[in-house]
Amino acid sequence: MGMSAGRKGAMAEINVTPLVDVMLVLLIIFMVTAPMMDASVGVEVDLPTSEAPPLEPDQDQLILSIAADHTIYIGDFAYTPEELPAKLAAIAEANPDQPAFLRADGAVPYADIAALLGIAKKAGIVRVGLVFEPGVGELGGGG
Repeated sequence: MGMSAGRKGAMAEINVTPLVDVMLVLLIIFMVTAPMMDASVGVEVDLPTSEAPPLEPDQDQLILSIAADHTIYIGDFAYTPEELPAKLAAIAEANPDQPAFLRADGAVPYADIAALLGIAKKAGIVRVGLVFEPGVGELGGGG
């Protein structure tokens, strides 16, 4: 009825290795996602202003324009929405690092501008800048 000398009681120690592994993974996840969460808020905007002179036009610049009647231009030539992806792909293939500059009339909806940016990116033009008139504009459609 006695206990044998070789038999011990239940082990009362906790194995902390899995706990430490889980905590390190969570720490890494929080370290990676914390900067993204702060940048996506987008509430406070305090951008500096500048009276720098405009850049001189370069003959090799790729200028995409959308007129108020939704006509799309590359330089001075008009293209249909069906012709545009092939033309932009050919330009991107010939000059892969060439940036494009997008000019849009103020009456053009944002969805159309975003669609043109998507077409340019899909064609291989990854660097696109937005062009605007210098000066202080007004929110709500003022100029």
